[in-house]
Amino acid sequence: MSALAPTPAWQGLQLQGMTEAWLEPVALLERQAYTHPWSHGNFSDSLRAGYHAWVLVEGQELIGYLVIMLSPGEAHLLNITIAPPRQGQGLGLHLLQQGVTWARLQGAQTLWLEVRVSNARARSIYERYGFKTTGLRRNYYPLAAFKREDAIVMSLPLQAGQSL
Repeated sequence: MSALAPTPAWQGLQLQGMTEAWLEPVALLERQAYTHPWSHGNFSDSLRAGYHAWVLVEGQELIGYLVIMLSPGEAHLLNITIAPPRQGQGLGLHLLQQGVTWARLQGAQTLWLEVRVSNARARSIYERYGFKTTGLRRNYYPLAAFKREDAIVMSLPLQAGQSL
């Protein structure tokens, strides 16, 4: 996955495999984007576990990243993030498309994800893409002061020949 769709938002951007060298910039971007971010160790553990992770870069600047776990017959989108100054340009949707295409090529029949109940922007992107709500995980995400937030579980069928 190195060539991206030739849309204006993608001009000059490149998708590369996430390596150890990217872990600190990825962890920094994660802290800028979320109130309860993954740690450097979470990303490092993901790479060691063999999860598939990519960075979206412009030159040497990190624009976003994606982490997917593949298991027999399915894939699980664990993290997808676009740098806050670059959000709203359609980059997240295009990065999601790259992940969906990859998962389909690996033989996954379903792509799963969890999203915070409060994350209306991400939920809207997933719904526009065709994800359907399949469940709710109570108290899944941390909040401030020992409180928790529910996660909506969503899935997308990836059968061959399905149009998106």
